[in-house]
Amino acid sequence: MKRIHVAAAVIRGVDGRILIARRADTQHQGGLWEFPGGKVEDGEAVQVALARELQEELGIVVSAARPLIKVRHDYPDKQVLLDVWEVSAFTGEPHGAEGQPLAWVTARELADYQFPAANQPIVAAARLPAEYLITPDGLDTPQLLKGIQKAIAGGIRLVQLRAPNGYDPQYRDLAVDAVGLCAGKAQLMLKGPFEWLGDFPSAGWHLTSAQLRKYASAGRPLPADRWLAASCHNVEELALAEQMGVDFVTLSPVQPTQTHPDAQPLGWEQAGQLIAGFNKPVYLLGGVGPDERSLAWETGAQGVAGIRAFWP
Repeated sequence: MKRIHVAAAVIRGVDGRILIARRADTQHQGGLWEFPGGKVEDGEAVQVALARELQEELGIVVSAARPLIKVRHDYPDKQVLLDVWEVSAFTGEPHGAEGQPLAWVTARELADYQFPAANQPIVAAARLPAEYLITPDGLDTPQLLKGIQKAIAGGIRLVQLRAPNGYDPQYRDLAVDAVGLCAGKAQLMLKGPFEWLGDFPSAGWHLTSAQLRKYASAGRPLPADRWLAASCHNVEELALAEQMGVDFVTLSPVQPTQTHPDAQPLGWEQAGQLIAGFNKPVYLLGGVGPDERSLAWETGAQGVAGIRAFWP
């Protein structure tokens, strides 16, 4: 069975809201919401297909777009490759040229709409930023909190409070303060034992690769409305992350780093190959920063994660 190549768009308005369309009841997966787009013809470039489809469906002309995520999905009756681009600028007033209802929704509201199963990773990618800050080691609490506050003021929207080893009461106290700082401004990801999950309902959880290996077979430990992420370094860990139902992962190290000088870097090419076999948003980590963001997008990643590169 040939995989159907579909170009789809996460279209952002100037206010940051995202445009979605409702599928006709008569269509495959009818009545559900989707990201606009359509089939890529044989020999057609994806960007050309995307521009053509959006002009036909919505009456808009795309002026700025970049790769967001590729999702391979097998329905019982067909296989699709969703080649998703983020459209950040266009001309014209979007309207349902084929009679389809449209809605402009905030990233947070996307979770309230029903999408086909293949679209779930796209919903996650549309809600996640391009940069993921991981807090550094060796700072005292006031320094750490001040840094988080500054990073959020500077536009960081996703923060991982990196944990020392094991059950650390100091980390828990710090997490309480960090939850307060991030409330309504950034998504906080915590680390630590699963026994703590219930104590921080607004925080997401970032699993270590050791936790992934230990618990993946038990499935997802969090409800769908809480973010779950994992640290991955190879194809085996990515498969475990998929099995566990995480929302996104970090993949590292891409390049040599000071923190892990002995770790064998993946390099950009291998990172791209690993991402191509994985259907969720991926942040590249290790020797990368804001300057590598565009290269990360070209490689298929959601964006870049880092400690030093993002710490104010």
